[in-house]
Amino acid sequence: MLQHKKLWILDMDGTVYLGNRLFPETLPFLRRIEQTGARHLFFTNNASRAKDTYVRRLNAMGIPARPETILTSAETTIAFLQRHRAGMPVYVVGTPDLVRSFEAAGIRVADPAPIVVVSFDTTLTYEKLEKACRYIREGAEFLSTHPDYNCPVEGGFIPDSGSICALVTASTGKTPRYFGKPYEDTLQIIEEYTGVSREDMVVVGDRLYTDIALGARHGVTSVLVLSGETTREDLAKSDIQPSVVVDHVGCLLTNIEEEKQ
Repeated sequence: MLQHKKLWILDMDGTVYLGNRLFPETLPFLRRIEQTGARHLFFTNNASRAKDTYVRRLNAMGIPARPETILTSAETTIAFLQRHRAGMPVYVVGTPDLVRSFEAAGIRVADPAPIVVVSFDTTLTYEKLEKACRYIREGAEFLSTHPDYNCPVEGGFIPDSGSICALVTASTGKTPRYFGKPYEDTLQIIEEYTGVSREDMVVVGDRLYTDIALGARHGVTSVLVLSGETTREDLAKSDIQPSVVVDHVGCLLTNIEEEKQ
């Protein structure tokens, strides 16, 4: 199932590291992928950091990342805006990194704006929330970079984009159009970006409703790692089921070797 895959789509936080701690199995796993002749692509729903920030973060952990080996949900959102809302300004509930990514892509960030984009915002203020809700009530389109409810950190979780959107929905009665995993837009972007067809991919991650659902919904082999958000109890209760379940990415070293033999 895994031996002949050409592209490994890897989640980051909770999968190859947690917070600021690199999992010890990560580097041997990445080397093994390279030895098989396959490629890896880091794809994270966490849009709070720009791509160059992720490159520096991964490099500081010892992972030899380059800009071309990373995609984020911000980029799938940007692609939609460029293709389908060209020239329209957006109001962003997000970090300075996300705003910078939008502006670098030629998207005008404005206040007010006819489109509201809500994301994982560690700089969130009540003023941002109030404005987002007001603009949406007045008719602004409601978009979100990704649906994750929690972001795993050392010792637990912190509220993520989906939780912030739930607050906006409770106030306005409007639900957003989400991007990132597990949506078809994301898989199409990955196929365009890499030139690899989905039957030759495998997605590895720690969340059932994003990482694993991306595979389950769209015909991609999926591997659930239990090093982040999902527990075995969560898995037992879920309708979303992975192709493979392992405790951590290091277990895949044995899996790949056994298949090769």
